[in-house]
Amino acid sequence: MRALTEAEVRAAFVNADADELRAMEMPHDFLLVDWDYLDFFAWRDPGVGKRGYVLIQHEGSVTGAVLRASEPGRQRNGMCNICHTMQPGNQVVLYAARRAGEAGHRGDSVGTYLCADLSCHDNVRLAHPLAPNEIRAAGQVDQRLDGTRRRMEAFVTRVWSEG
Repeated sequence: MRALTEAEVRAAFVNADADELRAMEMPHDFLLVDWDYLDFFAWRDPGVGKRGYVLIQHEGSVTGAVLRASEPGRQRNGMCNICHTMQPGNQVVLYAARRAGEAGHRGDSVGTYLCADLSCHDNVRLAHPLAPNEIRAAGQVDQRLDGTRRRMEAFVTRVWSEG
Protein backbone atom coordinates (compact mmCIF):
# COMPACT_ATOMS: atom_id res chain seq x y z
CA MET A 1 0.00 0.00 0.00
CA ARG A 2 1.09 3.55 -0.49
CA ALA A 3 1.65 5.71 2.57
CA LEU A 4 -1.42 7.62 3.76
CA THR A 5 -1.94 10.67 5.91
CA GLU A 6 -4.65 10.81 8.55
CA ALA A 7 -6.70 13.10 6.30
CA GLU A 8 -6.43 10.63 3.40
CA VAL A 9 -7.50 7.79 5.67
CA ARG A 10 -10.59 9.68 6.85
CA ALA A 11 -11.52 10.64 3.27
CA ALA A 12 -11.33 7.02 2.02
CA PHE A 13 -14.33 5.58 3.86
CA VAL A 14 -17.32 4.93 1.62
CA ASN A 15 -19.84 3.95 4.30
CA ALA A 16 -19.12 6.47 7.08
CA ASP A 17 -21.08 9.55 8.00
CA ALA A 18 -19.53 12.78 9.28
CA ASP A 19 -20.10 11.85 12.95
CA GLU A 20 -18.35 8.49 12.54
CA LEU A 21 -15.38 10.11 10.81
CA ARG A 22 -15.13 12.76 13.52
CA ALA A 23 -15.21 10.12 16.29
CA MET A 24 -12.74 7.78 14.55
CA GLU A 25 -9.53 7.19 16.48
CA MET A 26 -6.44 6.25 14.56
CA PRO A 27 -4.38 3.33 15.87
CA HIS A 28 -1.82 4.31 18.49
CA ASP A 29 1.07 3.33 16.20
CA PHE A 30 -0.29 5.07 13.07
CA LEU A 31 2.85 7.17 12.57
CA LEU A 32 4.98 4.00 12.65
CA VAL A 33 3.03 1.99 10.07
CA ASP A 34 5.26 0.32 7.47
CA TRP A 35 3.00 0.94 4.46
CA ASP A 36 5.24 -0.96 2.03
CA TYR A 37 4.64 -4.11 4.10
CA LEU A 38 0.82 -3.88 3.98
CA ASP A 39 -1.59 -5.41 1.49
CA PHE A 40 -4.44 -3.71 3.36
CA PHE A 41 -4.71 -1.72 6.59
CA ALA A 42 -7.15 -2.74 9.34
CA TRP A 43 -7.51 -1.76 12.98
CA ARG A 44 -9.93 -1.73 15.91
CA ASP A 45 -10.95 1.69 17.16
CA PRO A 46 -9.11 2.19 20.48
CA GLY A 47 -11.99 4.32 21.81
CA VAL A 48 -14.97 2.30 20.57
CA GLY A 49 -14.29 -1.39 21.08
CA LYS A 50 -16.89 -2.74 18.65
CA ARG A 51 -15.85 -0.53 15.75
CA GLY A 52 -13.17 -1.48 13.25
CA TYR A 53 -11.84 -0.08 10.01
CA VAL A 54 -10.28 -1.54 6.90
CA LEU A 55 -8.58 0.20 3.97
CA ILE A 56 -7.64 -1.39 0.68
CA GLN A 57 -5.78 -0.05 -2.31
CA HIS A 58 -7.37 -1.09 -5.57
CA GLU A 59 -6.46 0.21 -9.02
CA GLY A 60 -4.54 3.13 -7.56
CA SER A 61 -7.20 4.45 -5.19
CA VAL A 62 -7.73 3.74 -1.51
CA THR A 63 -11.18 2.70 -0.28
CA GLY A 64 -12.22 2.04 3.28
CA ALA A 65 -15.11 0.53 5.20
CA VAL A 66 -16.29 1.05 8.77
CA LEU A 67 -17.04 -2.26 10.48
CA ARG A 68 -19.10 -3.19 13.53
CA ALA A 69 -18.22 -6.30 15.54
CA SER A 70 -20.68 -8.67 17.14
CA GLU A 71 -20.10 -10.15 20.57
CA PRO A 72 -17.53 -12.98 20.40
CA GLY A 73 -18.68 -15.58 22.92
CA ARG A 74 -18.59 -18.64 20.63
CA GLN A 75 -17.40 -21.76 22.37
CA ARG A 76 -16.14 -23.60 19.29
CA ASN A 77 -13.17 -22.75 17.14
CA GLY A 78 -13.83 -20.58 14.12
CA MET A 79 -12.13 -19.66 10.89
CA CYS A 80 -11.58 -16.13 9.65
CA ASN A 81 -13.08 -15.78 6.16
CA ILE A 82 -10.29 -13.42 5.09
CA CYS A 83 -7.01 -15.02 6.25
CA HIS A 84 -8.40 -18.56 6.61
CA THR A 85 -6.79 -18.88 10.05
CA MET A 86 -8.40 -21.19 12.61
CA GLN A 87 -8.80 -19.41 15.95
CA PRO A 88 -10.45 -20.07 19.29
CA GLY A 89 -14.13 -19.13 19.04
CA ASN A 90 -13.77 -15.90 21.00
CA GLN A 91 -11.11 -14.63 18.58
CA VAL A 92 -13.29 -14.79 15.46
CA VAL A 93 -16.30 -12.47 15.30
CA LEU A 94 -18.90 -11.44 12.77
CA TYR A 95 -18.15 -7.98 11.40
CA ALA A 96 -20.90 -6.11 9.56
CA ALA A 97 -20.45 -3.06 7.36
CA ARG A 98 -23.25 -0.75 6.30
CA ARG A 99 -23.37 -0.60 2.50
CA ALA A 100 -22.42 2.62 0.79
CA GLY A 101 -24.91 4.98 -0.81
CA GLU A 102 -28.66 4.54 -0.93
CA ALA A 103 -28.46 0.87 0.04
CA GLY A 104 -26.76 1.82 3.31
CA HIS A 105 -29.36 4.49 4.01
CA ARG A 106 -32.02 1.76 3.67
CA GLY A 107 -30.14 -0.29 6.27
CA ASP A 108 -28.49 -2.84 3.95
CA SER A 109 -25.25 -4.31 5.22
CA VAL A 110 -22.77 -7.06 4.43
CA GLY A 111 -20.87 -9.16 6.91
CA THR A 112 -18.18 -11.75 7.29
CA TYR A 113 -16.28 -13.54 10.03
CA LEU A 114 -12.90 -11.92 10.74
CA CYS A 115 -10.17 -12.17 13.33
CA ALA A 116 -11.52 -10.23 16.33
CA ASP A 117 -8.46 -7.97 16.50
CA LEU A 118 -8.37 -7.51 12.69
CA SER A 119 -4.85 -8.96 12.61
CA CYS A 120 -5.48 -10.97 9.43
CA HIS A 121 -2.59 -9.26 7.67
CA ASP A 122 -0.14 -10.50 10.32
CA ASN A 123 -1.76 -13.90 10.94
CA VAL A 124 -1.41 -14.96 7.32
CA ARG A 125 2.33 -14.37 7.54
CA LEU A 126 2.74 -16.84 10.41
CA ALA A 127 3.99 -20.17 9.14
CA HIS A 128 1.85 -23.18 10.00
CA PRO A 129 3.74 -25.83 11.98
CA LEU A 130 4.93 -28.70 9.85
CA ALA A 131 4.92 -32.40 10.64
CA PRO A 132 8.42 -33.91 11.06
CA ASN A 133 8.51 -35.29 7.50
CA GLU A 134 6.66 -32.38 5.85
CA ILE A 135 8.26 -29.78 3.58
CA ARG A 136 6.92 -26.27 3.05
CA ALA A 137 6.04 -25.77 -0.61
CA ALA A 138 7.76 -22.91 -2.40
CA GLY A 139 5.46 -19.92 -2.71
CA GLN A 140 2.97 -21.23 -0.15
CA VAL A 141 3.12 -18.06 1.98
CA ASP A 142 2.85 -15.87 -1.13
CA GLN A 143 -0.31 -17.74 -2.16
CA ARG A 144 -1.81 -17.18 1.29
CA LEU A 145 -0.94 -13.47 1.12
CA ASP A 146 -2.50 -13.09 -2.33
CA GLY A 147 -5.64 -14.95 -1.26
CA THR A 148 -6.03 -12.84 1.86
CA ARG A 149 -5.63 -9.61 -0.10
CA ARG A 150 -8.14 -10.74 -2.76
CA ARG A 151 -10.73 -11.78 -0.15
CA MET A 152 -10.42 -8.47 1.73
CA GLU A 153 -10.74 -6.53 -1.55
CA ALA A 154 -13.84 -8.57 -2.43
CA PHE A 155 -15.40 -7.83 0.97
CA VAL A 156 -14.79 -4.07 0.75
CA THR A 157 -16.03 -4.11 -2.87
CA ARG A 158 -19.30 -5.66 -1.63
CA VAL A 159 -19.63 -2.73 0.79
CA TRP A 160 -19.43 -0.04 -1.89
CA SER A 161 -21.03 -1.87 -4.82
CA GLU A 162 -24.65 -1.41 -5.77
CA GLY A 163 -25.75 -4.92 -5.24
